[in-house]
Amino acid sequence: MQNIINSTNLQEDLTKLLAEKKYDKLYVLTDENTYKLCYPFIGNLKEIKNAGLITIPAGDEHKNIETLTCVWKYLSENEATRHSLLINLGGGMLTDLGGFAAASFKRGISCINIPTTLLGAVDAAVGGKTGINFLRFKNEIGAFAPAEVVVIHSKFFRSLDRENLLSGYAELLKHSLIDSESEWEKAIGFDSYEVDYEYLQELLMASVKVKERIVEEDPFEKGIRKALNLGHTIGHAFESVSMELEQPVLHGYAVAWGLICELYLSVKICGFPKDKMLATMAFIRENYGTYHFGCKSYGKLYDYMRHDKKNASADEINFTLLSDTGKVEINQAATKDEIFEAIDFMRESYGL
Repeated sequence: MQNIINSTNLQEDLTKLLAEKKYDKLYVLTDENTYKLCYPFIGNLKEIKNAGLITIPAGDEHKNIETLTCVWKYLSENEATRHSLLINLGGGMLTDLGGFAAASFKRGISCINIPTTLLGAVDAAVGGKTGINFLRFKNEIGAFAPAEVVVIHSKFFRSLDRENLLSGYAELLKHSLIDSESEWEKAIGFDSYEVDYEYLQELLMASVKVKERIVEEDPFEKGIRKALNLGHTIGHAFESVSMELEQPVLHGYAVAWGLICELYLSVKICGFPKDKMLATMAFIRENYGTYHFGCKSYGKLYDYMRHDKKNASADEINFTLLSDTGKVEINQAATKDEIFEAIDFMRESYGL
């Protein structure tokens, strides 16, 4: 099981952690934003002062082979070995890319993730999926390579604007749906306008445990780990089309809109309770607003879904659906007409 630390004092916890680790050289990976806003939290530690510092451009558009090459190049030129340690300090984009850099450099070096966004903490930093985007496709190249330790320090989340907080919260909402009715009820009762950060931390750690339990049971996504794909088949397509149109949306927003569509399919195919779909949709509408796209985008959306890594073939779209809260139905197939019907439902619910 991945070691996850709920840190209340980041400097103390990181100092203790590094003292317990065996490594020859230490490196810290940041992006332009986390270098300014988050690195000062740890930069005055003796171990960090002596570490190699790598700073990459911020933004998902830089989660690519060029940026990955820059990280490899720095590690190589600064004499990293198979016994070195990399700290990934950043959001989901950075822990995905940094985790893959660590997994692939000299066939694998150790890494520690310190997620600085709610999305990173609840999703990307935990569970061991690493990778980069390639040829317009999200996370096309990557590996299952869990960080040795994930240090979650909730004070980072207080600096997030509402949009980025909600982007992470969509993954927490997804975890609640696949976990239990009680967690789902807590999740849709969250007030994103007047945030209770202590309560959010409770929800977050419960959400992380959901993912941790599933990943431990199925680390390589052969079975139940596919539960974590709820909302992502259509959500990733929304995200990819928005990038292609040069009108990118935050990952969590795309997942939230994908959840509406995939809960509609859950009602239609698996008998998911309609009232729970409508309650979840109401929460998403209130907090995530509207995704504007025209009918001409349907074909592109479907093409991206056909290319999804989870499909057994390009002719059948694989979905994770629900028959109820906490009752996951993996390996579900939907026809093209059903998928378009689900997208129609989401658009019509917004009056588009």
